[in-house]
Amino acid sequence: MAGVVETTNTFATNDVNTSTAMNNIIDQTLFTSDAIVSANTTLALVSGKLKVGTITSNEMGTNAVTTTAILDGSITPAKLSNSDFGDFTVVTGVATLDSNVVTTAKILDANVTPAKLSQPLTLATAQNSTSGTSIDFTSIPSWVKRITVMLQGVSTSGTSVIVIQLGDSGGIENTGYIAHSGVIQNSSVGSSDYTTGFGIADANAAAHSHSGSIIFSLLENSTNSWVANGSVRQASNIIAIVAGSKSLSGVLDRVRITTVNGTDTFDAGKINIIYE
Repeated sequence: MAGVVETTNTFATNDVNTSTAMNNIIDQTLFTSDAIVSANTTLALVSGKLKVGTITSNEMGTNAVTTTAILDGSITPAKLSNSDFGDFTVVTGVATLDSNVVTTAKILDANVTPAKLSQPLTLATAQNSTSGTSIDFTSIPSWVKRITVMLQGVSTSGTSVIVIQLGDSGGIENTGYIAHSGVIQNSSVGSSDYTTGFGIADANAAAHSHSGSIIFSLLENSTNSWVANGSVRQASNIIAIVAGSKSLSGVLDRVRITTVNGTDTFDAGKINIIYE
């Protein structure tokens, strides 16, 4: 018989419906092509039997797939590629935050450390001033705008005054300084001008022990002009006050601590710098 199904058993008028006939109908019934009513279906007819093929989006109903129906392990970066999720975008499996997502209010104060800053307050490695005629600090970054030179118990072998000199990639500069140091000793006052560096006293003795700090600040980029001020304890009853300025030929990248004559040697103490 024609229709959705066909069977090899056909009843004639007045035929008796036996169990054998019914079993043959059930066992031998096959589906016809009329059983598949739509071209957009996963059903296929194979030898009179219906077969379920690949399920595509055409066969899935709206909202058919829910989050609970997806295994967590099946959500991989590759499945999210080339998608915009509002605050971030995934491209080739890599998630990138939008530029306006991270604000200062979203950053914990404790997470803002010097290492996270592009121009942090940096403490160099302290150097023992126990030998040599000069102590150099080099490779100072070009973005530095302020340097603090610190001395602790620094002394030399002679009477030449300790000076601080600045330099760039061309080397240390020992001319063109406009510097002055005023010294207070008990009730007396003395002072001296310096053109070869920033002198930190008007006189020196081998027994003097210098402790204090001098700050150098960049005045302007175009002329690489630096100004200085600070104070140093030279002895139990002597303090020196330092001030002045210096324009460099290039961008500062080094500092030297030496003496006016350049031959007296350091024999005690430590020196370090902080730059920012």
